[in-house]
Amino acid sequence: MAKRLYVGNLSYETTKTQLEGLFSGFDSVTAVEMVSDRRTGRFRGFAFVALSSDEQAVQAVRSLNGKNFLDRDLVVNEARAVRDSSHQGRRGGFSRRER
Repeated sequence: MAKRLYVGNLSYETTKTQLEGLFSGFDSVTAVEMVSDRRTGRFRGFAFVALSSDEQAVQAVRSLNGKNFLDRDLVVNEARAVRDSSHQGRRGGFSRRER
């Protein structure tokens, strides 16, 4: 099963190809998801990378977390599961309709 990693503090000019190259030394990269702003479409400076091997993903975290890449010190760790926030608004956990 693939292990998904969070990669943060990336330069806004980082490309998918550059990330694939950075992680290809550890294992086969199964997916790279570059996160963009919904309104502007601009890259937000973080991505998710999936590697095919859990052991290699752990090694990638150890090797790349804090490493300088394109003049930025990377933050690399195991991605957390997405929480369902469909019922939470900006204030107090309720949307305007639920107040």
